[in-house]
Amino acid sequence: MIHVYLDDLRPCPQGFTLARNIQECLLLLEECDVDILSLDHDMGWMTKQTGMDVVIWLVQKRKFPKSIYIHTSSQTACTAMYQMLYTAKPEGVHIYPHPIPDDLLLQIAQRT
Repeated sequence: MIHVYLDDLRPCPQGFTLARNIQECLLLLEECDVDILSLDHDMGWMTKQTGMDVVIWLVQKRKFPKSIYIHTSSQTACTAMYQMLYTAKPEGVHIYPHPIPDDLLLQIAQRT
């Protein structure tokens, strides 16, 4: 079981697998058992794909990690992603409209 961190710029937290673009993230979601997924929205000015593309994929495939955090700095994008995920999530899946809390990041880092 892995944790996935989707972001084009921010450093990857210890204990997470970094996906720098949407394709990498979708491949990890398809091929691996993902426990925690942390999503950015904006993936750089050179690409049209965003974290919302991952959200749409999750909803369409009905393949949800146990926990999803949305760490984007765009409040509008965060709200849209959260609402789509929340309305489609199966029971037992947790969606958070904020970055991963520091205490949880520390716990994960200490396990690696």
